[in-house]
Amino acid sequence: GANQRNCDKCSAHKPPRAHHCRVCRRCVLRMDHHCSWINNCVGHRNYKSYLLLIFYAFIASTYSAIIIIGSALNKDWESTINRNLKAFHIGCGVLSVSLSAMLGTLLAWHVYLTSHNMTTIEHHEVKRAAWLARKSGLVYHHPYDVGFYKNISLVLGPDMLKWLWPTSVSHIKDGLSFPTIRDSS
Repeated sequence: GANQRNCDKCSAHKPPRAHHCRVCRRCVLRMDHHCSWINNCVGHRNYKSYLLLIFYAFIASTYSAIIIIGSALNKDWESTINRNLKAFHIGCGVLSVSLSAMLGTLLAWHVYLTSHNMTTIEHHEVKRAAWLARKSGLVYHHPYDVGFYKNISLVLGPDMLKWLWPTSVSHIKDGLSFPTIRDSS
């Protein structure tokens, strides 16, 4: 049909919100980014798993930081053997606090994106569209932002009790079409 697009790079059908990954050399549905840490694209089918990976890694690194710092504060560091251990504790503490800060920032970013039903790529596109709209005296609304709860439910599922469980993502649709603000009005 007239609305059908093909990818400039691989010539495959390119549904709305799909982008071509240069690393994977294929189009990815609702692509967020290519992640070196998981050696895969983060997109429509695995975004919940990625979000939970960040969440649980943040919890684990924060817990580790608390345990390491607590242990370091409660030790007697006067003996020679303990001085080397103290340096190790300090190194591990700095590392775990740094990791927690980075993971916390990444988690906050992806919670923000999820709550607005936006990918990292779309965020950049939305910033530009909003800027262009403002220049023309208009207000831009991201078409896929269908409300806080619904946005989160589209990624984590309709059952709030399962949001933090790494359950199947049977609630996600085919990735070829998505609800928009026009559907709600």
